[in-house]
Amino acid sequence: MAQIRNMILSAATLGLMFSSVIALAEVRTEVVDYQVDGEPFRGLIAYDDAFEGPRPGVIVVHEWWGHNEYQRERAKALAALGYTAFAIDMYGAGKQGSNPDEAGALMGAVMSDPAALEKRFNTALKLLREHPRTEQAKVAALGYCFGGGVVLHMARQGIELAGIGSMHGILSSPVPAGSGSVRTPLQIYTGGADPFVPTEQVNGFVSEMLRAGARFDLIAFPGAQHAFSNPAATDAGKRFGIPLAYDADADRESWAGFTRFLEAVFSGPAAR
Repeated sequence: MAQIRNMILSAATLGLMFSSVIALAEVRTEVVDYQVDGEPFRGLIAYDDAFEGPRPGVIVVHEWWGHNEYQRERAKALAALGYTAFAIDMYGAGKQGSNPDEAGALMGAVMSDPAALEKRFNTALKLLREHPRTEQAKVAALGYCFGGGVVLHMARQGIELAGIGSMHGILSSPVPAGSGSVRTPLQIYTGGADPFVPTEQVNGFVSEMLRAGARFDLIAFPGAQHAFSNPAATDAGKRFGIPLAYDADADRESWAGFTRFLEAVFSGPAAR
């Protein structure tokens, strides 16, 4: 059943917990070079070697800027919580946008070719499932901005994962979900003052998911703008004159909510 609610943003203690978990973790990383249709891609797998045996896996899909340090840090944070996380590459090795025009062109090229998008995602998913640190039957996905649009596209196509999360992601789609097509529970976080994902788009997504019979939560943060979870967003917004801004409260609340979501879909906490 869909639950739509606005969150009260007051969770300073969650930030302290988040920092302490990362500080105690023994996270290891592996650069993963792979190919899709002969084109090179490069991702990063992170896990905590203090945990023995395979762990639930989480794919992390980048913002429109491309595979970068922010996405890798999120993967490492998930690894510190006991998951095997894969920060995947959707553009191709070395392809990043240094400004909004470049990022928009890279994003547009992928979103305009659904077959290529799906193949890139599924290739990375297969790599994560086959990693010796991953429990193959337990894999979720998390997307930021453009990445949110990617993981929700996969949900609309009927992919079956433990769960899918979207942080300030694109919620609209030219091909809406059909009845019964969304087989994976969704956890959606959006900014209440995000001009890239306006109220009309949010309402349209809710109506679409209700018609499709999807299981989802949608949490809107009043006053939060686009890219609210990225500490570098405010500087980028000022530099390029676009409405991006970091919101520390929304960041903490959405991260805490998503990690609770992972515990639920994986049937228990992965932490020590």
